Amino acid sequence: MAAAATEESDRKMTEADSPTLSQLLDAGWKFFEDVSNTSEPTGSNPIQVKVKRGIAHLEQATRLVAQLDLFSQNEELEELATADIKYLMLPALLGALTMKEVNLTNRLEQVQKARVYFMDFLKRCKDYSIMKFELPKSEEKKESPENLSQNASVGFHAPDLYAMAAHRQAKIERYKQTKEAEAKLTEIKASVDSGQAEDEIVRDYYLLTVRKWINIALDEVESIDQESQILKTMGTFKKESANQSRPHPQRPPMKPFILTKDAVQSKVFGAGYPSLPTMTVNDWYEQHRRETILPDRGIPKCSGDLDNEEREKEEKERQIENDDDEALQKARDWDNWKDTHRRGYGNRQNMG
Repeated sequence: MAAAATEESDRKMTEADSPTLSQLLDAGWKFFEDVSNTSEPTGSNPIQVKVKRGIAHLEQATRLVAQLDLFSQNEELEELATADIKYLMLPALLGALTMKEVNLTNRLEQVQKARVYFMDFLKRCKDYSIMKFELPKSEEKKESPENLSQNASVGFHAPDLYAMAAHRQAKIERYKQTKEAEAKLTEIKASVDSGQAEDEIVRDYYLLTVRKWINIALDEVESIDQESQILKTMGTFKKESANQSRPHPQRPPMKPFILTKDAVQSKVFGAGYPSLPTMTVNDWYEQHRRETILPDRGIPKCSGDLDNEEREKEEKERQIENDDDEALQKARDWDNWKDTHRRGYGNRQNMG
């Protein structure tokens, strides 16, 4: 029923060439009530459409108020016309509808925008002295170097219990005032909506509505500040996690090659396999030494014994390659002796 009434009022406004300021405010307020009283999820598409349409109507009404210059800082509340008091509600309704938008990617920007609307509403009410209250500190003042230094000087001291108790008492008082205002508004709403109420009753109705929303706006700003702090912390944590999760640059894989004994064989194999690089043993060791990935790294060996073994092997290989007669004869005799004698023959040192 309420949705049908909202669509009907919206249709009448579209049919008119230029909707009046009162029509824009009433339509935006109606969208807000529909969204607040529905049982559907706030993130559902029909609800989000109503939220956007309500914001559009209220933004258009705000532009008209600015053009008409309805409010002035030099004006007293008594000078403000009764019919104009309800337009003080425009930024408060804009802030409330903005908080109902579902925008997970830019949630921080969204809540900060809603805070600007609520603060504009509270400042205007403060200028007209509609109710006694303290304006919340701006985010710039909270994050100023003086406040940060004061917080740092406090360190890990115990929280101010008196301040916490006063803050809790203020919230309870605001809650009671809101409930009392709602009860009074329910009593006179029917006569105001009928258009038969006197000007004084209508004025009280609008002022009660504004005072009720002052308490709502104060609670909303406090909640927004807490959520903003959490969102900023989460954003910083995500950036740090992204930086830490970046993969370390991997060492480029080594190209396959043919390992040769010397430069002469390197040239031979290189000519036979032109697409496959070759290198000598010394080149291979030198490359691995530069890259600190030698295969025998970490295995303790005596450098003197290693050098002697290497020299003996090189000497034997060189003698065989040079066709040394004496070395060849010794090698043949040793092979023949091994053929006729089993392993360990003549070793009597360890006999019992």
